[in-house]
Order: sequence, then C-alpha cells, then structure tokens
Amino acid sequence: MELIINLQLFNQEKTEKHTQKKMRESREKGQVLQSKEVNSALLLLTSFVTLSVLSRHFGSTLLSGTYFIYSEYLNPDFVFTIANINRLTKIAAYNLLMIFAPLAGITLVIGLLISYMQVGFLFTTKTLEIKLSRLNPIEGFKRMFSLKSLVELVKSFVKIILIGYIVYSYMRNRMVSITNTVAMEVESIISVLNSFAISIGVRASAVLIVLAILDYAYQRYEYYKGLKMSKQEVKEEFKQTEGNPQIKSKIKEKQRQMSMMRMMQDVPKADVIITNPTHIAIAIQYDSSKAAAPKLLAKGQEFVAKKIRDVASEHDIPIVENKKLARTMYEIVEVGDFIPQDLYQPVAEILAYIYQTNNKT
Repeated sequence: MELIINLQLFNQEKTEKHTQKKMRESREKGQVLQSKEVNSALLLLTSFVTLSVLSRHFGSTLLSGTYFIYSEYLNPDFVFTIANINRLTKIAAYNLLMIFAPLAGITLVIGLLISYMQVGFLFTTKTLEIKLSRLNPIEGFKRMFSLKSLVELVKSFVKIILIGYIVYSYMRNRMVSITNTVAMEVESIISVLNSFAISIGVRASAVLIVLAILDYAYQRYEYYKGLKMSKQEVKEEFKQTEGNPQIKSKIKEKQRQMSMMRMMQDVPKADVIITNPTHIAIAIQYDSSKAAAPKLLAKGQEFVAKKIRDVASEHDIPIVENKKLARTMYEIVEVGDFIPQDLYQPVAEILAYIYQTNNKT
C-alpha cells in the first residue's frame, strides 16, 4: 500500500508565534485580551465598598425622603392634585438620585479604569459590522455548542453555586438577628440589612476575584493561542510587508546590472588599470585639476575583471600588475570614492610610471 502524505497540511497547522502585524490587526478588529470576570468582580467589590462608606448618607437620605413623603400623604390637609403629585414625585426622584448617583458615578469611573488597564484605549466599529455568518443557523449551533460556550456555562454554574452557598451560610448563622428586626425601628432595620448586604457582597466579591484570576489566565491562553499562525500565513505576511523575495531578488539583480553598466561606461576615462593580474581589476583616474586624489572608477573580480581589462585594451589604457595594491583597493575602496591617503604613495608611483611612459607632464 502506498502512503501519500500531503505536506500542505503541516503548513496549515498554527504552530508559529504571532507577529506584531497579526496582533495589531486583531486589536483593530476588537479582538483583545480581556476577562469580563475581572470587570464583574472588581465592580461588585467597588459597589459594596462604596455602599459601606456611604451607607450613612444613603440611609439618612432614604429616611428623610420617606418621612417627608408619608407626612405629606397622611396630612389631612393634603389634596390629591396633579401639582401635589408632581411635587412628591420630584422629591422622591431627587432622593433616589442622591442615593444612586454617587454609587453609579463611582462604579462607572472604576469600570472605565478596569477596562483601560486590561485593553487600553481602543475605538473600533468592526465589532458592530453585520456578518452574514452570524445569521447562519448552522454556525449559530456551532457557537452554542463550542468549547467557549461550554466554559462560559460552567463559569456561570460555579458562580451561582458559590454565591448561593455564601448567602445561605451567612444568613443561616444570623437567623436570630433577622427575626429580631421585626421589633426594631426603621433606622435599625436599615442598618442591619445594610450590614448584611455589605458582608455578603464583600465575601462574594472575594470569591469572584479568585475566579477572575483563573479566568484571566484562561483568556490569556486562549487569546495567544488564537493569534498563532501557520507557516504559510507567516510566509504570506512576509511577502506583504517585506515584498516577494523572488521579486526583490530580481530588482536587486537589475540594480546590479545597471550599476555594472554605469561602471563599465566609466572605464574608458581611466588612466590606468591595476590588476591581480587575472582575478581583480581596478580602474583608476587622476585629474589634478578636479581633485587632489586619484579616484576609483571601476572594480571587479573574475568575469567583471576580464570585462574591465577588455575595455581597457580597446581604449589603449595601460594595465599594470600589482597584486597587493589591487587586493587592498578592492577590499577598502568603493566605486566612485577617492583613494585613501595611506595608498597615495603606491598609486602615485604607478601613475608617475604611466605618465613617464606616455611622455605626459
């Protein structure tokens, strides 16, 4: 039996670490590392701490408002008119606002801070876009029975069970206190219920914070797992950001060819060609009226060196063999640069020999 292995399958496996571009695109789509459980737990804790700190303010506001409304309502001279009902409604609304506004304001600010700490500043409309896949019933069933949905369901059950146990265990041990509230005044009842609510809320918040830490670790794992890329995706991204390697190679080759053509066009301007003798060729020009030092017009090895010698022969340019000097200039002097000062002496000797041979002055 012949076993055929499709190597493309390995390329599709998401085993590679995400790139910065991948993370940036994911963030632009609204896909960020965030645990809703962290937000919920800290907001709940903030709410009950605020309630504890401002409980006297809340209680006095509630009582004063309630007393005022009942005293007005039970007053024999009170007349049910639209004006009176509107006045009492405004008073009741004001008292409720004085109770809930501080709590809502503090909770809102803390909520924004928590979200900013997790996500930073992010504004995107991608999450609001309508996707046809969301209307697909098959895709809907897949989402309902996915691992993510199962995890969310388990978290909800765990929270219900734990919070239910906290409320039950706390209230069971305080049934006598609850029963005694029947004989208490309104202020005392509010104080006892407030104490119960804060105690239960803080305990529940502590449990939810532990769950939030575990959830954040899980969300972090899932987030970076979702960002992983296949080898093919990495290659495609590299092509998009850095360009197709084959095209870049062709461009560089074309640039080298053009540079070579320009260099070969300058060879006829040279005064002398210094060789190695066959492996390296250096074209040197010296014009004392334009520059104080000789200039390297062209250089090359092997095939290029032969081309330089051929052009030099066609234009009757002298060719001088100096292995050490040719090698040194090839390594340290670039095309178009002037000869460095430490090479003046050997180059000057060669130029002087050429000028003397050609009877130049």
